[in-house]
Amino acid sequence: MFGTIYLKKKFLAVGRAIHRFIHLSDKSSISFSARASRKEAIPKHPHGDQLNPDITSWEIVKIARHRKRPVLQDYISLAFSEFVEFRGDRCYSDDRSLIGGFARLDEQRVMLLGHNKGKNIQENIERNFGMAKPDGYRKALRLMKLAEKYNLPVVTLIDTTGAYPGIDAEERGQAEAIARNLLEMSRLEVPIISVITGEGGSGGALGIGVSDVLLMLSYSIYSVISPEGCAAILWRDAGYAPQAAEALKLTAQPLYELGVIDEIIPEPAGGAHNDYDKTASEVKQAILRNLAKISKYSTSELIKRRFEKLSKIGKFTTDTFEP
Repeated sequence: MFGTIYLKKKFLAVGRAIHRFIHLSDKSSISFSARASRKEAIPKHPHGDQLNPDITSWEIVKIARHRKRPVLQDYISLAFSEFVEFRGDRCYSDDRSLIGGFARLDEQRVMLLGHNKGKNIQENIERNFGMAKPDGYRKALRLMKLAEKYNLPVVTLIDTTGAYPGIDAEERGQAEAIARNLLEMSRLEVPIISVITGEGGSGGALGIGVSDVLLMLSYSIYSVISPEGCAAILWRDAGYAPQAAEALKLTAQPLYELGVIDEIIPEPAGGAHNDYDKTASEVKQAILRNLAKISKYSTSELIKRRFEKLSKIGKFTTDTFEP
C-alpha cells in the first residue's frame, strides 16, 4: 500500500516536472530563435553561412530540437521527388524510425535514407522518436547495397538523438548492426552524401553517417553524447548541460574548423522552422553541388579519398610552449 502511494507521488512529481520543462522549452526556443535572427556575421567557411556570434552552443541545441523544425517527410516533399519507399530488413521487421527508398533530386536519381521523426506525439510514438533499432540499420544497409547494384549515389539525412537503447534492441544486436554499417559504408562503391538536419546523436547518427561529404545545417548539432548525458557523467548533474554543450564542440562551426564536417548549410534567420521552403532549397542545392564534385572520381579513387578523409578525423596539433 505504502509502495503504491509512493509511486503515485513520484509519477505526479515527474509529470509536473515534464510539464514545466515543455513550457520552458517552448518559451526558450522562441527566445533563442529571436536572438539568432537579431545579429548575424559571416563565419570562417567558404559558403557564406550566417550565424549570430553571440548565440551559445546550448541555445543552438535548443533550436536543433525545436518541435517545429523540418523533419525527413518535409524534405522528401520539398526537395526530392518520385520517392518510392522500401520496407523491411528481410530479417525481423520494418523500422518506421528509419526509412528509405529511391528518389530524385532534379534529374539525379538517388537512394534516400533518413531518420524519421514526427511532428506530434502520435507520430513520434509510431516512429519511436527517430531512434532506430537494429532492424532500421539493417534495412538501411540493404538499401545501400541496392543502390550500389544500380550505381546510384546514396543520400542520408540525419536527425536522431541516438540509436534506441532498449533491451529488445540490444538483444537483436544494436551494436553489431551499427558497426556493420560503418564497415560497409566505408567501402561502398557509390558516392555517399550525409546531411545533419537536426540532431546528430552518437552511434545512431554514425549508423548512416559514413560518407564522402558530410554537411550540416547551421543550427544543427553532432556529438558523441547529448549535453545532458555528458553533464550527468562528468558533473553528476544534468543541470550542467549548457557547460557540457560548450565543451563538446557539437555545433557546426567548431566541427567545420576541426575537419569533421565539410560544409555548413545556411538556415533562415532564427532557424529552419521559420522557412521550410528556403531550408529545403539550400539542402537540395548543397547536395547537388557536392554530388557533382565527387561523381567525377573513379570507384577506386572514391573509396581511397573516403578512407583518407575518415582517417584524418581526430588528428590534431598543439603549439609547443617555449619559455
